[in-house]
Amino acid sequence: MIRFSVIIPVKPGGFVKALEQFKSLKYPSLGYEVLIAQGYSPSHQRNRAATEASGDILYFLDDDSLVAPGFLEIAARRYENPSVAVVGGPSLTPDSDSLLQHAFGMVFVSRFGGGGVRNRYRCHGAVRATGEHELILCNLSFRRELFEEFGGFDERLYPNEENELMDRIAAVDRLLIHDPGLAVERSQRRTLGAFTRQLYGYGRGRAEQTIISGRIKWIAFAPMLFVIYLAMLPLLYNLLIFLPLALYLLMSLLFALREGKRTRQLLPVSLLPALFMLFHCAFGVGMIRGFLLYPFRKSITLSEEVTIRRIKSFDESFPA
Repeated sequence: MIRFSVIIPVKPGGFVKALEQFKSLKYPSLGYEVLIAQGYSPSHQRNRAATEASGDILYFLDDDSLVAPGFLEIAARRYENPSVAVVGGPSLTPDSDSLLQHAFGMVFVSRFGGGGVRNRYRCHGAVRATGEHELILCNLSFRRELFEEFGGFDERLYPNEENELMDRIAAVDRLLIHDPGLAVERSQRRTLGAFTRQLYGYGRGRAEQTIISGRIKWIAFAPMLFVIYLAMLPLLYNLLIFLPLALYLLMSLLFALREGKRTRQLLPVSLLPALFMLFHCAFGVGMIRGFLLYPFRKSITLSEEVTIRRIKSFDESFPA
């Protein structure tokens, strides 16, 4: 039997909603342990918890990742192939989310919004070998010995620490697997401000990942170039320069209509053109910030205190 160490980072005193689902897990109690890592630096918290884990597989969830009862059984089947190094699934917007949150989710799953990473946020296709673009850290697992061999997450990164690590693992021809059957439910940000900060952070993380890894993924630069283009518009007086903006606005409308046809949720869909613009601008500004300011960031304090709570050991049942 494959043994799992489930690791969940949380801020001190934070509520771990994800634990509610563990009371109904189908996996044998002797097959998994659960560790909560409290602190203020998630990549450091995950690494610290990994040093205290003893399972064959490290399964990382966020504190609000709601798993299905059979998720460990599904993951165990994927790891029967010894070439598989990483297994994960998508993070879905719950039906209980607000209309605004559903609109945020639509942005992520749209080709015009989420683009190449949209399968992180939707159930699509069959089980497949993939790359870091389809996997997300709120629902992601690694073989422990390989995680340790590669030194875990680069703690200079948050977010995007998992993307950088998966790129290194894929470079040695180990398999990364995306399984839509491993989906978790996780609410989108509740407010427009929180959504904007999330996208800004994603852009900053992508820029810092690029600096650290040296691997350039050109499509990720499109939002940054778009922001630079918008900033230059007031300085240019040729009407032709507005043609790309007109084309962008037309595409945002067409993709919004496409989402409307797919979901038949008119109110959230009506917000999409504006949210597409917000998505690309916030991400682009975040990338600019990451590229310009990363060399001047203070070094991370690796001695930052992290408290590990073992909610369940391998030799006991999940607490009622």
